[in-house]
Amino acid sequence: MKPGTGVLLLVSAPSGGGKTTVCAGLLEANPALRRVVTCTTRRPRAGETDGVDYHFLSPERFEAEVASGGFLEHATVYGNRYGTLRGSVLAELRAGRDVLLNIDVQGAESIRRAAASDAELRAALATLFLTPPSLCELEARLRGRGSEAEDVLQRRLEAAAREVAAADHFDYLLVSGTRADDLRRAQAVYDAEKIRRHRVRFEFGE
Repeated sequence: MKPGTGVLLLVSAPSGGGKTTVCAGLLEANPALRRVVTCTTRRPRAGETDGVDYHFLSPERFEAEVASGGFLEHATVYGNRYGTLRGSVLAELRAGRDVLLNIDVQGAESIRRAAASDAELRAALATLFLTPPSLCELEARLRGRGSEAEDVLQRRLEAAAREVAAADHFDYLLVSGTRADDLRRAQAVYDAEKIRRHRVRFEFGE
């Protein structure tokens, strides 16, 4: 059996939709799955570590990467900038490793556009959208975090209503239930993608 095409698994959700928890569970359960750290200009939250949770960049450094074409995708979300380094993703895929991206809805759209014109990315990409069953549930989750002022929270809820409409553009849709169920179903997506016909190159011999 020859090595096939790696998986670039993109997980997206409205803010507070649970994608960070699902991604953490996938990484823990699958040592061969690699996480590419996102760059951002926002300030670290309590407990976050530079280079682990995000690459925390100054606005000037971020703009330099944009100008040089260093990002596979970049977007402004709630006044902060986020981006995924193209070189980091391609280096992992070219080494035959699977990559997990935890990306907001805007970033996911940018990566789909990039993959449409890049055969290497297109062959690797699989997209999963995770959404709470209702806006009421999402509001409860956001309030439970206690990390945003009321006006910011309301903006996030308004944006979430628009972001859920993007679910039609993803390969898989996961309506959130319990954490265990969400992880089990996300794992099933990853397992299925690993054995897609175009990923497995098999030579039958004696």
